[in-house]
Amino acid sequence: MSGIDNLPSLREVIDSHGIAAKKSLGQNFLLDLNLTAKIARLAGDLSECDVLEIGPGPGGLTRGLLAEGARKVLAIEKDSRCMPALAEIAEAYPGRLQVINGDALDVDPLEHLTPPIRIAANLPYNVGTELLVRWLTPKEWPPFWTSLTLMFQKEVAERIVAQPGSKAYGRLAILAQWRTDARIVLHLPPEAFNPPPKVHSAVVNLTALPEPRYPADPKKLEQVVARAFNQRRKMLRAALKGMAPDIEDRLIASGIKPTDRAETVGLEQFCALARNLSES
Repeated sequence: MSGIDNLPSLREVIDSHGIAAKKSLGQNFLLDLNLTAKIARLAGDLSECDVLEIGPGPGGLTRGLLAEGARKVLAIEKDSRCMPALAEIAEAYPGRLQVINGDALDVDPLEHLTPPIRIAANLPYNVGTELLVRWLTPKEWPPFWTSLTLMFQKEVAERIVAQPGSKAYGRLAILAQWRTDARIVLHLPPEAFNPPPKVHSAVVNLTALPEPRYPADPKKLEQVVARAFNQRRKMLRAALKGMAPDIEDRLIASGIKPTDRAETVGLEQFCALARNLSES
């Protein structure tokens, strides 16, 4: 019996169902249920929320979310080996866990969940960044979710919260900080996982803002940031050449020196440039 519910320990679950972590699926399982419950608490008050979880594996975080009072959890798992273990959790929490055996990139959560919705996940390493960018760049804002509580490699987590002037600062920081409050809430060593990854991990909490921090056309901002950081060693007048014939004037009008490099330019200035370029 585990410490948070009446189900077996995660190690017993993994052994009995033969769920060895697969590198091809980016799997690293957290076995400490007290730790998964802590991560669930970091997601905020779940009692009046539905929760979307991606890549639950044997269900460690799933159990934490349910034990912490989530109204409903939708768990999307690509690995069919995990289905029997997740079915046991669903039986222990009647009517509160729905499991889909499929690819998270292909599932519309709104077909299964009722707002308010929080997202909490120990994301598979191979799709984590792609999912985050998708959640940060919907067609309409505010998004369908109120907060994201996500585990990443420490390096990715640091890119999300990075400030101008740091090596980690780039496209991910701009996209995250433009529309959310983002902060690292927990650090995890490799030995917390089975099997232990070669890198440290961190949990990031991102809370959706009602409106972006600064006005800007989302597509134009993405274009500017993608070009700027794709050639981060170049001066911006060279990196953004082709976006406008008078790019130097537009940079200056946005409070940016044409000789600046992308990693030194703040979010407000990038948004000003995106607005300026939208007027052309």
